[in-house]
Amino acid sequence: MSDKKVIKVLAKERGEKLGDLFGIFFEDLNHAADGGLYAELVQNRSFEFDPIDRKDYHALTAWEKVERGDAKAEIFVEDTYPLNEKNTNYLTLTVIEPGDGAGIMNLGFNTGIPVRQGERYLFSCYARCDTNSTKPVSITLESTDGRVYSTNEVVINSSEWIKYETILTANETDYSSRLVLTTTEQSKIYFDMISLFPERTFKNRPNGMREDIAKLLADLKPKFMRFPGGCLVHDGSLNPDDRDSMYRWKNTIGDVEKRPARRSNWGYNQTLGLGYFEYFLFCEDIGAKPIPVLPAGYDPHHQRIVPIEELQPWIDDALDLIEFANGDTSTVWGTKRAELGHPEPFGLVYLGIGNEEVGEPFFERYEYFHKAIKEKHPEIKLINSSGPFAEGSEYDRGWKSARENKSDFVDEHYYQSPEWFLANYHRYDVFKKDDPKVFLGEYASWGNTYYNALVEAAFMTGLEKNAHAVGLACYAPMLCNIDYVNWKPDLIWFNNNSVYGTPNYYVQKLFMHHQGDYTLMVETNGLQTIEAASSKPIAGKVMFAGDYSTANYYDIKLRNMDTGEEKSYDHFVLEHGSEFELDNIQWENYQLSLKAKKIDGVRGFKLFFGQSDDKNRLLWEIGGWQNQDAVLCSEVNGRNSCLTQSLFAVETDREYHLELEVTGRHIRTLIDGELINETDDKLPVIEPLYYSASVESLTGDIIVKVVNVQDTPVKVQIELEQIGEEDLSGTIYEMSGYELEEENSFETPGKIVPKQHDITVKANTIDYEFPKQSITIIRFNKKSSI
Repeated sequence: MSDKKVIKVLAKERGEKLGDLFGIFFEDLNHAADGGLYAELVQNRSFEFDPIDRKDYHALTAWEKVERGDAKAEIFVEDTYPLNEKNTNYLTLTVIEPGDGAGIMNLGFNTGIPVRQGERYLFSCYARCDTNSTKPVSITLESTDGRVYSTNEVVINSSEWIKYETILTANETDYSSRLVLTTTEQSKIYFDMISLFPERTFKNRPNGMREDIAKLLADLKPKFMRFPGGCLVHDGSLNPDDRDSMYRWKNTIGDVEKRPARRSNWGYNQTLGLGYFEYFLFCEDIGAKPIPVLPAGYDPHHQRIVPIEELQPWIDDALDLIEFANGDTSTVWGTKRAELGHPEPFGLVYLGIGNEEVGEPFFERYEYFHKAIKEKHPEIKLINSSGPFAEGSEYDRGWKSARENKSDFVDEHYYQSPEWFLANYHRYDVFKKDDPKVFLGEYASWGNTYYNALVEAAFMTGLEKNAHAVGLACYAPMLCNIDYVNWKPDLIWFNNNSVYGTPNYYVQKLFMHHQGDYTLMVETNGLQTIEAASSKPIAGKVMFAGDYSTANYYDIKLRNMDTGEEKSYDHFVLEHGSEFELDNIQWENYQLSLKAKKIDGVRGFKLFFGQSDDKNRLLWEIGGWQNQDAVLCSEVNGRNSCLTQSLFAVETDREYHLELEVTGRHIRTLIDGELINETDDKLPVIEPLYYSASVESLTGDIIVKVVNVQDTPVKVQIELEQIGEEDLSGTIYEMSGYELEEENSFETPGKIVPKQHDITVKANTIDYEFPKQSITIIRFNKKSSI
């Protein structure tokens, strides 16, 4: 029997349509919008920052008073005569002694306001003065030590709010400059909406996107973009006029000065300058289908719930959004879109309702949205939710709702260790074709190393091969400002002047550029699994942790389920911030039984088991995040995976009977006799190669993707069948030769990138050695369409 390894691609055996499989997800965290993709350079331009956004914020955050020479001035923020009712704050500058100039300075984001020599910057502000006399105001771009890069002047000449504009051209490059407004006259001047935009934005859009970040996104060629989040969609008050309201799309369109400031649940202010109209424009500019996500009147973070009888305005918001995107100019919202400068429809196809929803209130309300939208717009594909975990009772509740309502997609989210992704490579093999399709709306392995990218590439071949079940997928999060990190890993990192893609970015780019339109059948020979699934038992230390609560543990028993041996332990009290090691268990099958009572604290109980060290262990947490759930997690090399989750809240001073059962790698947990969690902690089964194949209809190109995660090369013969006898040309795109822990950086942004070279294919066959730990895409070119 031959040891030859063969991948045979059957070019006529088309499988599932790949459709809009790979796209991107924009969520405004990590200052992805303000200070990021949104090109505005002034921070807190309308003086609306507030402690409700972040405790250390105030109306003058990012602003400083300027007093030069003998100048004396006062600045403060008031709201008695506002520019508009949506943004009531404005700054009052009282110049007592003009000296060499008195005024205000904006510090920008990051190190300051970035300017480049020869480039033009568009300044604007609204201003008024006490009288109709003229008040000249100097507008300058300066270094931190006062060197002037550009200067111009506006003359305030009215007691009414008027918009003033000018252009500043930088004569030097400085990424830490300041915007300074000063006057040399004794006066009282009022300012609002002070703005500075680079003239050159992406596609030269006014109120547009930062060019370098936007170009990196456009270069991906994504099929879709999901926006604007994320948890910020549903986290907030039910009142759309509240500063901390849920994300309401109607607040984000129209004149930017009339858009209300919003608290982001990520701990900063959202100006909403980047709003729904801009999102739709950006999707159009990069050729991506828009996937907006709307709240359903339920905040699971704080249990704020719209009564069913008051749900209609929320449903109307969804219907109005569809009309805003797709309606002609005879409709109310189609007219509004045209007034904003886009009479043509945006072509909305997909709409998400809810984000990472858990709890019956959401799914009760989803049904109303689904029915109303499908009755009026059956063409819209609706996306339901299955929570933020890959498994568990809330995940199951989401899928039940999707099946019952006949949702088009179910939004799945998970962030896991690389080992979890390898262990769950076949996750979607068993999903049914006639079920709603999966929208893998958020996923990533923990890290931006080459190893993370390698493993994600392997997993993505599984997404392609299971196109019968998976319709859409996007890595998350997408953007991160290096100085404002809420979450990592992230696809793209930036500061105020430069940006780079991670290895993960280049994997996504490869898969988007070479997706294909239909899967192709692949037959293999000699590629049997090389490492059998390990049955290594979950053995090791049993530890209790008191991270957020003080609790009493007693009646503790540990039983060997094979031999019947039983151990008993003394009761103990575990206080905040302390740990307690119960035992080191090397049994294969065992049961831990105990009683526990929370004395105080914001969470419940935390138990580690199977611990070899503090970076490799399993966790059972009861009353976890916000005291809302019970989870089983696996930690491998310090990277966590939530295996399964159920809702559960721990009451203070109530006794709970807790049971943990471990059978091989199967785990069950019970509370007061009720099954709460059940799962398997799967170990990776390493495939000799991870592969998929597709065909591109327009060109007829055959695309073969192969990922080798092993530390040795694998030599394979690739055979293309059913395409005739003509010779083919081809191009290989490959990532290989990198250490697993290597990353890209601002200093070396192109350290890990794909390389390409051309090949000639004789008799429809090539022999190729896939390097160790490599990602390879081979595009076979054929003149005639297949």
